[in-house]
Amino acid sequence: MTLVFLWGAYALVDGVLALGAAIAGIGGEVVPRWWLVLVGIAGILAGVLAFVWPDITAQVLLAFIAAWAIMIGVLQIVGAIQLRKEIEGEWLLGLSGLLCILFGVALVAQPSAGALAVVWMIASFAIVVGCLYIALAFRLKQCK
Repeated sequence: MTLVFLWGAYALVDGVLALGAAIAGIGGEVVPRWWLVLVGIAGILAGVLAFVWPDITAQVLLAFIAAWAIMIGVLQIVGAIQLRKEIEGEWLLGLSGLLCILFGVALVAQPSAGALAVVWMIASFAIVVGCLYIALAFRLKQCK
């Protein structure tokens, strides 16, 4: 539930700030800001709904995280394949992509997992992928 409430607070604050930006920019530019108002309203509604219906939000939030992880993973693997002639150590990017996909599939396979388990999965994922990014950065720096 903590993850849901943190996300709800983020969405709510983001919505308020988007509305504030839309209101602050009225009359200052020629560009219409109606889309920013819609973004703000959507953020506020999403944040409020997260607090009103946290159980439903938790299920949807996990689906979004899973879809995001799978999509990012596929793109990282594609990027690693395209960069294999440009850089050394591209396999680290590909491996991080594979981990992203496995993380997303694990979330899809176990949607009823407890919030604590999901937080541990996210933390473990972030640490491992972060280490891979650091290793890739050192490899890229050596290639200069």
